[in-house]
Parts: sequence; C-alpha cells; structure tokens
Amino acid sequence: MMISTLPRFVDTQIDMTHGAGGKASRRLVEGLIVPRLGGAGPLADAACVDVDGTAVAITTDTFVVRPLRFPGGSIGELAVNGTINDLAVGGAVPLALVCSLVIEAGTPTAVLDRELEAMAGAAARAGVAIVGGDTKVVEHGKADGLYITTTGIGRVDPRARLSPGAVRPGDRVLVSGQLGDHGITVLLARGDIDLESDLRSDTRSVRPFAAALIETCGADLRWMRDPTRGGVATTLNELARDCGLAVVLAEEALPVRDEVRGACELLGLDPLHIANEGQLVAIVAPGLASAALERLRALPGGDAAADVGEVQPAPARTVLAVAAYGGTRVVDMLVGDPLPRIC
Repeated sequence: MMISTLPRFVDTQIDMTHGAGGKASRRLVEGLIVPRLGGAGPLADAACVDVDGTAVAITTDTFVVRPLRFPGGSIGELAVNGTINDLAVGGAVPLALVCSLVIEAGTPTAVLDRELEAMAGAAARAGVAIVGGDTKVVEHGKADGLYITTTGIGRVDPRARLSPGAVRPGDRVLVSGQLGDHGITVLLARGDIDLESDLRSDTRSVRPFAAALIETCGADLRWMRDPTRGGVATTLNELARDCGLAVVLAEEALPVRDEVRGACELLGLDPLHIANEGQLVAIVAPGLASAALERLRALPGGDAAADVGEVQPAPARTVLAVAAYGGTRVVDMLVGDPLPRIC
C-alpha cells in the first residue's frame, strides 16, 4: 500500500470520533497527517530507522484517560506500558523512554506524585529507564488533571522480520489473553453504567510475550500488534487491508470474560472493539502455532492465551467471525466514539 493511493481527508473539523481508534482515526492519520509529514507503506506501532547499521525502533504516544486511576492501573502505568508495548510488538527490545507531562492547574500534588510513582514502578518492572522529559502547566479545566506523552526507543531483534507482507494464507491468529478488560474497566470506573464487577484493567508490559514468540518462531512469526484503541477488530482490519487477505475468527475461541460480554450486551458494543492495554495479537506460521501458544500459556498472565483464527485468501481485506453454530458475520473497524478517554 502506498500512501498516495489513500483518499484525501475531507472532514471540515475534528471531533471525538477522530481519536477513537476506528475508521475516523484512520482517515485523519492517513488522509491528512501522513501526507503532510511524509512516509509510505503500512503504518505500524513503531517506526524502524537505520542508525549506522543498527535497526532502531522509535514510537510515541499520548495518554488522556479519564479517570486518572481505575481498578488495576492508572494513567502513569498506561503511559509507560503502552509505549513499551508498541516497541515490543515491533520486535524491539525497549531501551529507554522520555516523557512529557501536561498538568492542569489545581491538580493536587499528591495526585501527580502517585502517577510519577506509578510510572517509575512500571518502568522498573519492565527494566526500562525513563531518561528525560518535559513539563507544562495549563489553565484549570484544560487537561482533565493530567496528560502524559511517552516516547521510547528500542533495538530491533534481528530475528524479528515482522510485516503485513509476510502474512500467508493458513497462518494462525494468536491472542495473549482476555480481551476487552481495560476498556470496560475504565467505563465502569466512570460510573457510566450500573454494573457490579471485580473487573480490572489488563495494563502491563507485553514484552515477555513478544520475546517468547520471537524466540519460538523466529522468521515464522509474521506480525504482531497490541490491540488498544479500536480493539482487536480494528487491529485485524488494518492487517487484512495491508496484506490483502482475509482473517477468519472463531467466535467461541475468543477469550472474553463474562463481565465484559455482559457490559457489551447492555451497551450494544462488540467486545472485539474494546481497547486492551496488556495484550498482543500475533500471526504465526501454522506449523509453529501450537508451540507458540504453549510458550505464551507458560508465562505469568498467559494462561488465557488462545489460537482464535486463521488467515485465508478470501474474501480479500476482510475480517470475519464464525459462530459455533456456523453463522458468519463481518467484523468491521470501530465506527464512532463509544468509549472516550480510555487510553
């Protein structure tokens, strides 16, 4: 795919749907931002640049979650884990992070201190240093308390040859664990629906899972992503479009908690559209799928890892889900903005 083949961005103003991670987000990025700033080829979570013969991955992300703290995590943990994860699914060993803080005037010092502690703890657990940053303060009411931007660099593992172009019919689709926990947890924490649940965000580093897949599969690991905004549906639709193939999912194989399914049914949402902050999706050659899945399940937190589908030649550029009774539905990218400020 060449960027020049993409349509121009024709929306006359920016609204919240452009930040939800679905179709509107892709139109904004591919139709307006990328043509102005340069670049070609399929977009990825991390860019790879050559530095004197060394492949270096670089990525950046801004976190605007509301509320700042929720069961299982906080904006500080998200800011570190999210950037580490973008490097990890790009096949890179994370080396260092820098961060920028946008603090709203009136934010209690104790709130900021807790998030700095959360960032330090997440970085320490991942073995990655935060080596610099910047701080800005904006007027009261302008920043939901705190926004955090993190930028990370990493060294690309030479065994990782990840690309949509490497994906082949027959390849298997693996996920590292339960889907939708983060998005629904944040929704419940805001009190938007009256539902009792012990659900917790899945925020964590996926580097152990990515490293295990690279070690197990080598060049037979075709592609990886972390399905954040827009969920697994948007992530796999981007893959299907970029590789020109179909992704067919088995509905009954998808690991989704009952609490997540229940909340989605109440709200008319698809669990495949709900954001995750501690999972990855991988495409692996069929001959290594069983070994890869065994490695994932052996890792802490990987017990729910699953083989959830297959890459097929047709219908091209489409994601399908097949129910246990045989019915098939098209799984499209997220449309609209059902869960604002979740990451």
